[in-house]
Amino acid sequence: MNKLNLSILVAFSGILFWSFGPDTVETENADVKNWIAPASANKLKNPYKGSASATAKGKKLFKQMCAICHGNYGKGDGMAGASLTPRPTNFHIAKVQNQSDGAIFWKLTEGRAPMASYKTILTKEQRWQLVSFIRTFKK
Repeated sequence: MNKLNLSILVAFSGILFWSFGPDTVETENADVKNWIAPASANKLKNPYKGSASATAKGKKLFKQMCAICHGNYGKGDGMAGASLTPRPTNFHIAKVQNQSDGAIFWKLTEGRAPMASYKTILTKEQRWQLVSFIRTFKK
């Protein structure tokens, strides 16, 4: 895939990428409570947990794929996310950080409109790397 096609894919994916439900503030809306990963997702274990290399790769992917909606610092304040309803999640809040790695991985994999599914866009390894980076937003 050439750089132009990759850039188009990243921009398109980023516009669609909304996650896990919470708004950019600490409150929850009704939609947040409805998106719950299946219990089986909680059994999934991050094979890269604690890996500084995986977290660094996740950070790079986040900047390419997620920041456009979720903002550079994961607060749900990205430029493309401003037009989405509900707004992209703030990865810093407890509602996200209290989820298992497996639940976050499942949501990245499956998606839910307006967030795209990343099952075929990113490898399993890349999705786990994103989970590792999302964990760095924990307060």
